[in-house]
Amino acid sequence: MTEPSAPPQASRDTARIVEAHDDLQRFEAHRPELTALAYRMLGDVARAQDMVQEAWLRWHHRDVEVHNPKGFLLTVVTRLCLNELDSARARLEHRRSDRLPEPVDLAASGLGRLEALEQVSMAFLVLLERLSPVERAVLLLHDVFELEHDDIAPIAGRSAAACRKALERARKKVSAGRRLLGASRAEHERLLSAFLRAATAGDVPALASLLAADAQLVTDGGPEGRVVGRLRNLRRPLQGAERVAAFIAARTQSVALEVEVKDLNGQPALVFRQNGVLFAALLLGVAEGKIERVFFHADLARLGHVGAACSGSAGRRR
Repeated sequence: MTEPSAPPQASRDTARIVEAHDDLQRFEAHRPELTALAYRMLGDVARAQDMVQEAWLRWHHRDVEVHNPKGFLLTVVTRLCLNELDSARARLEHRRSDRLPEPVDLAASGLGRLEALEQVSMAFLVLLERLSPVERAVLLLHDVFELEHDDIAPIAGRSAAACRKALERARKKVSAGRRLLGASRAEHERLLSAFLRAATAGDVPALASLLAADAQLVTDGGPEGRVVGRLRNLRRPLQGAERVAAFIAARTQSVALEVEVKDLNGQPALVFRQNGVLFAALLLGVAEGKIERVFFHADLARLGHVGAACSGSAGRRR
Protein backbone atom coordinates (compact mmCIF):
# COMPACT_ATOMS: atom_id res chain seq x y z
CA MET A 1 0.00 0.00 0.00
CA THR A 2 1.18 3.50 -0.65
CA GLU A 3 1.02 6.33 1.84
CA PRO A 4 -1.73 8.82 1.07
CA SER A 5 -0.33 12.11 -0.14
CA ALA A 6 -0.64 15.14 2.09
CA PRO A 7 -3.59 17.39 1.29
CA PRO A 8 -2.55 20.41 -0.78
CA GLN A 9 -3.62 22.81 1.98
CA ALA A 10 -1.47 20.99 4.58
CA SER A 11 1.54 21.19 2.26
CA ARG A 12 1.02 24.90 1.78
CA ASP A 13 0.68 25.43 5.56
CA THR A 14 3.92 23.54 6.16
CA ALA A 15 5.72 25.57 3.52
CA ARG A 16 4.52 28.81 5.11
CA ILE A 17 5.71 27.69 8.55
CA VAL A 18 9.14 26.80 7.18
CA GLU A 19 9.34 30.10 5.29
CA ALA A 20 8.34 32.09 8.39
CA HIS A 21 10.97 30.28 10.46
CA ASP A 22 13.66 30.98 7.86
CA ASP A 23 12.56 34.62 7.73
CA LEU A 24 12.90 34.94 11.48
CA GLN A 25 16.31 33.27 11.51
CA ARG A 26 17.66 35.61 8.83
CA PHE A 27 16.33 38.65 10.68
CA GLU A 28 17.67 37.54 14.07
CA ALA A 29 21.13 37.09 12.55
CA HIS A 30 21.20 40.86 11.94
CA ARG A 31 19.30 42.06 15.03
CA PRO A 32 22.39 43.02 17.13
CA GLU A 33 23.90 45.26 14.45
CA LEU A 34 20.50 46.74 13.60
CA THR A 35 19.93 47.58 17.27
CA ALA A 36 23.43 49.04 17.50
CA LEU A 37 22.81 51.21 14.44
CA ALA A 38 19.48 52.48 15.80
CA TYR A 39 20.98 53.11 19.26
CA ARG A 40 23.81 55.14 17.77
CA MET A 41 21.37 57.08 15.63
CA LEU A 42 18.88 57.82 18.43
CA GLY A 43 20.91 57.61 21.66
CA ASP A 44 18.00 55.78 23.28
CA VAL A 45 17.71 52.02 23.77
CA ALA A 46 13.91 51.70 23.94
CA ARG A 47 13.39 53.79 20.81
CA ALA A 48 16.12 51.82 19.04
CA GLN A 49 14.36 48.57 19.91
CA ASP A 50 11.09 50.03 18.60
CA MET A 51 12.79 50.83 15.28
CA VAL A 52 14.15 47.28 15.03
CA GLN A 53 10.75 45.80 15.84
CA GLU A 54 9.16 47.92 13.13
CA ALA A 55 11.88 46.74 10.75
CA TRP A 56 10.96 43.15 11.58
CA LEU A 57 7.31 43.81 10.68
CA ARG A 58 8.34 45.33 7.37
CA TRP A 59 10.70 42.44 6.70
CA HIS A 60 8.10 39.82 7.57
CA HIS A 61 5.35 41.43 5.46
CA ARG A 62 7.51 42.46 2.52
CA ASP A 63 6.08 41.79 -0.94
CA VAL A 64 9.36 41.93 -2.87
CA GLU A 65 12.14 39.42 -3.28
CA VAL A 66 15.22 40.42 -1.27
CA HIS A 67 18.67 39.21 -2.37
CA ASN A 68 20.61 41.20 0.26
CA PRO A 69 18.82 40.94 3.64
CA LYS A 70 21.43 42.99 5.49
CA GLY A 71 21.25 45.84 3.00
CA PHE A 72 17.47 45.76 3.03
CA LEU A 73 17.31 45.86 6.84
CA LEU A 74 19.97 48.57 7.21
CA THR A 75 17.96 50.66 4.77
CA VAL A 76 14.72 50.18 6.69
CA VAL A 77 16.23 50.89 10.11
CA THR A 78 18.15 53.96 8.90
CA ARG A 79 15.07 55.47 7.27
CA LEU A 80 12.98 54.78 10.37
CA CYS A 81 15.60 56.47 12.53
CA LEU A 82 15.81 59.48 10.20
CA ASN A 83 12.05 59.89 10.42
CA GLU A 84 12.18 59.56 14.20
CA LEU A 85 14.96 62.15 14.52
CA ASP A 86 13.12 64.62 12.31
CA SER A 87 10.03 64.13 14.45
CA ALA A 88 12.01 64.51 17.70
CA ARG A 89 13.62 67.73 16.49
CA ALA A 90 10.20 69.08 15.60
CA ARG A 91 9.16 68.31 19.19
CA LEU A 92 12.36 70.08 20.43
CA GLU A 93 13.51 66.91 22.21
CA HIS A 94 17.04 67.09 20.79
CA ARG A 95 17.62 70.80 21.34
CA ARG A 96 18.40 70.71 25.07
CA SER A 97 22.03 71.55 25.80
CA ASP A 98 22.05 69.09 28.70
CA ARG A 99 20.58 66.10 26.86
CA LEU A 100 22.83 63.03 26.85
CA PRO A 101 22.51 59.69 25.08
CA GLU A 102 21.16 56.94 27.28
CA PRO A 103 23.85 54.92 29.13
CA VAL A 104 23.68 51.17 28.62
CA ASP A 105 25.14 47.93 29.92
CA LEU A 106 26.09 46.40 26.57
CA ALA A 107 26.05 42.80 27.77
CA ALA A 108 22.63 43.09 29.43
CA SER A 109 21.10 44.90 26.45
CA GLY A 110 22.23 42.42 23.80
CA LEU A 111 24.74 44.84 22.28
CA GLY A 112 27.78 43.11 23.77
CA ARG A 113 28.83 41.48 20.48
CA LEU A 114 30.13 44.77 19.14
CA GLU A 115 33.83 44.63 18.32
CA ALA A 116 34.67 48.35 18.23
CA LEU A 117 33.50 49.43 21.68
CA GLU A 118 34.69 53.01 21.20
CA GLN A 119 31.92 53.30 18.58
CA VAL A 120 29.30 53.07 21.34
CA SER A 121 31.21 54.98 24.01
CA MET A 122 29.41 57.92 25.59
CA ALA A 123 32.00 60.28 24.12
CA PHE A 124 31.34 58.97 20.59
CA LEU A 125 27.56 59.14 21.01
CA VAL A 126 27.82 62.74 22.21
CA LEU A 127 29.87 63.55 19.11
CA LEU A 128 27.13 62.04 16.95
CA GLU A 129 24.59 64.34 18.63
CA ARG A 130 26.38 67.29 16.97
CA LEU A 131 25.46 66.03 13.52
CA SER A 132 22.34 66.44 11.47
CA PRO A 133 20.33 63.23 11.04
CA VAL A 134 21.61 62.66 7.50
CA GLU A 135 25.23 63.37 8.50
CA ARG A 136 24.89 60.90 11.36
CA ALA A 137 23.48 58.22 9.09
CA VAL A 138 26.15 58.68 6.42
CA LEU A 139 28.98 58.65 8.96
CA LEU A 140 27.73 55.46 10.60
CA LEU A 141 26.95 53.64 7.38
CA HIS A 142 30.31 54.55 5.82
CA ASP A 143 32.76 54.52 8.74
CA VAL A 144 31.14 51.89 10.96
CA PHE A 145 29.25 49.60 8.56
CA GLU A 146 31.73 50.19 5.71
CA LEU A 147 29.19 50.83 2.97
CA GLU A 148 30.16 52.67 -0.20
CA HIS A 149 28.55 55.98 -1.12
CA ASP A 150 26.67 54.42 -4.02
CA ASP A 151 25.05 52.04 -1.52
CA ILE A 152 24.41 54.76 1.06
CA ALA A 153 22.75 57.15 -1.42
CA PRO A 154 19.41 55.32 -1.75
CA ILE A 155 19.33 54.67 2.01
CA ALA A 156 19.83 58.33 2.89
CA GLY A 157 17.70 59.60 0.04
CA ARG A 158 20.61 61.64 -1.36
CA SER A 159 22.91 61.36 -4.34
CA ALA A 160 26.30 59.69 -3.91
CA ALA A 161 27.97 63.10 -4.30
CA ALA A 162 25.73 64.58 -1.59
CA CYS A 163 26.62 61.67 0.69
CA ARG A 164 30.34 62.36 0.19
CA LYS A 165 29.78 65.99 1.17
CA ALA A 166 27.72 64.95 4.19
CA LEU A 167 30.52 62.60 5.28
CA GLU A 168 33.09 65.39 4.95
CA ARG A 169 30.96 67.71 7.09
CA ALA A 170 30.35 64.98 9.68
CA ARG A 171 34.02 64.08 10.00
CA LYS A 172 34.95 67.75 10.34
CA LYS A 173 32.40 68.30 13.11
CA VAL A 174 33.56 65.34 15.17
CA SER A 175 37.29 65.59 14.44
CA ALA A 176 38.08 67.77 17.48
CA GLY A 177 36.48 65.25 19.82
CA ARG A 178 38.04 62.12 18.38
CA ARG A 179 40.89 62.33 20.89
CA LEU A 180 38.33 61.20 23.48
CA LEU A 181 38.07 57.83 21.71
CA GLY A 182 41.67 56.71 22.02
CA ALA A 183 42.26 56.24 25.76
CA SER A 184 43.17 52.74 26.89
CA ARG A 185 41.00 50.85 29.34
CA ALA A 186 43.79 50.97 31.93
CA GLU A 187 43.99 54.77 31.65
CA HIS A 188 40.23 55.06 31.92
CA GLU A 189 40.15 52.86 35.02
CA ARG A 190 42.98 54.79 36.66
CA LEU A 191 41.31 58.15 36.18
CA LEU A 192 37.88 56.89 37.22
CA SER A 193 39.31 55.40 40.42
CA ALA A 194 41.21 58.60 41.25
CA PHE A 195 38.11 60.66 40.45
CA LEU A 196 35.98 58.58 42.81
CA ARG A 197 38.50 58.90 45.66
CA ALA A 198 38.84 62.66 45.27
CA ALA A 199 35.10 63.23 44.88
CA THR A 200 34.27 61.09 47.91
CA ALA A 201 36.77 63.07 49.99
CA GLY A 202 35.51 66.40 48.63
CA ASP A 203 39.11 67.19 47.65
CA VAL A 204 38.88 70.09 45.17
CA PRO A 205 42.64 70.34 44.37
CA ALA A 206 42.87 66.59 43.75
CA LEU A 207 39.81 66.68 41.50
CA ALA A 208 41.08 69.69 39.58
CA SER A 209 44.41 67.97 38.99
CA LEU A 210 42.60 65.10 37.22
CA LEU A 211 40.65 67.41 34.92
CA ALA A 212 41.78 69.06 31.71
CA ALA A 213 41.85 72.86 31.90
CA ASP A 214 38.75 73.10 29.68
CA ALA A 215 36.99 70.08 31.19
CA GLN A 216 33.22 70.07 30.89
CA LEU A 217 30.51 68.65 33.14
CA VAL A 218 27.13 67.81 31.62
CA THR A 219 24.28 66.70 33.91
CA ASP A 220 21.08 65.37 32.36
CA GLY A 221 18.10 65.38 34.69
CA GLY A 222 15.51 64.98 31.96
CA PRO A 223 13.31 67.54 30.21
CA GLU A 224 11.81 68.77 33.51
CA GLY A 225 15.08 68.71 35.44
CA ARG A 226 15.84 66.73 38.60
CA VAL A 227 15.54 68.08 42.16
CA VAL A 228 16.90 66.19 45.19
CA GLY A 229 16.47 68.08 48.44
CA ARG A 230 17.98 71.48 47.79
CA LEU A 231 19.90 70.25 44.77
CA ARG A 232 18.89 70.74 41.15
CA ASN A 233 20.76 69.41 38.14
CA LEU A 234 22.66 71.84 35.93
CA ARG A 235 20.59 72.85 32.92
CA ARG A 236 23.70 73.89 30.96
CA PRO A 237 27.16 72.36 30.73
CA LEU A 238 29.70 73.65 33.26
CA GLN A 239 33.22 74.30 31.92
CA GLY A 240 36.65 74.74 33.49
CA ALA A 241 38.64 72.43 35.78
CA GLU A 242 38.31 74.57 38.92
CA ARG A 243 34.58 75.21 38.48
CA VAL A 244 33.80 71.56 37.73
CA ALA A 245 35.93 70.33 40.64
CA ALA A 246 34.33 72.75 43.10
CA PHE A 247 30.83 71.84 41.94
CA ILE A 248 31.44 68.08 42.23
CA ALA A 249 33.15 68.36 45.62
CA ALA A 250 30.28 70.41 47.05
CA ARG A 251 27.60 68.04 45.79
CA THR A 252 29.31 64.86 46.99
CA GLN A 253 29.14 66.07 50.59
CA SER A 254 25.39 66.70 50.48
CA VAL A 255 23.90 63.34 49.41
CA ALA A 256 24.72 59.87 50.79
CA LEU A 257 24.77 57.34 47.96
CA GLU A 258 25.90 53.80 47.32
CA VAL A 259 28.26 53.56 44.36
CA GLU A 260 29.49 50.70 42.22
CA VAL A 261 31.94 50.56 39.35
CA LYS A 262 30.64 48.74 36.29
CA ASP A 263 30.97 48.86 32.52
CA LEU A 264 28.60 51.15 30.64
CA ASN A 265 28.94 51.73 26.91
CA GLY A 266 32.02 49.53 26.92
CA GLN A 267 33.93 51.60 29.50
CA PRO A 268 34.21 51.63 33.31
CA ALA A 269 31.64 53.95 34.85
CA LEU A 270 29.92 54.68 38.17
CA VAL A 271 26.35 53.74 39.03
CA PHE A 272 24.78 55.40 42.08
CA ARG A 273 21.92 54.12 44.24
CA GLN A 274 20.12 55.65 47.18
CA ASN A 275 18.86 53.08 49.69
CA GLY A 276 19.23 50.47 46.99
CA VAL A 277 17.20 52.42 44.42
CA LEU A 278 18.86 53.56 41.18
CA PHE A 279 19.81 57.24 41.42
CA ALA A 280 22.23 58.21 38.62
CA ALA A 281 25.15 57.12 36.44
CA LEU A 282 28.45 58.85 35.69
CA LEU A 283 30.73 58.28 32.70
CA LEU A 284 33.96 59.98 31.69
CA GLY A 285 35.53 61.16 28.46
CA VAL A 286 39.29 60.75 28.76
CA ALA A 287 42.15 62.04 26.59
CA GLU A 288 45.90 62.47 27.04
CA GLY A 289 45.89 61.43 30.70
CA LYS A 290 43.18 63.88 31.77
CA ILE A 291 39.41 63.85 32.22
CA GLU A 292 37.96 66.00 29.45
CA ARG A 293 34.25 65.29 30.00
CA VAL A 294 32.11 64.25 32.95
CA PHE A 295 28.71 62.91 31.88
CA PHE A 296 26.23 62.70 34.79
CA HIS A 297 22.94 60.95 33.97
CA ALA A 298 20.17 61.66 36.45
CA ASP A 299 17.10 61.17 34.26
CA LEU A 300 15.49 58.13 35.91
CA ALA A 301 13.29 57.54 32.86
CA ARG A 302 16.42 56.80 30.80
CA LEU A 303 18.47 54.70 33.24
CA GLY A 304 16.64 51.43 32.74
CA HIS A 305 19.47 49.77 30.79
CA VAL A 306 22.42 50.20 33.17
CA GLY A 307 21.95 46.62 34.38
CA ALA A 308 21.26 45.03 37.75
CA ALA A 309 23.25 45.94 40.86
CA CYS A 310 26.49 44.04 41.40
CA SER A 311 27.00 42.05 44.59
CA GLY A 312 29.54 44.51 45.96
CA SER A 313 29.83 48.29 45.84
CA ALA A 314 32.81 50.64 45.92
CA GLY A 315 31.53 52.62 48.86
CA ARG A 316 28.60 54.17 50.64
CA ARG A 317 29.05 57.88 50.25
CA ARG A 318 29.57 59.96 47.15
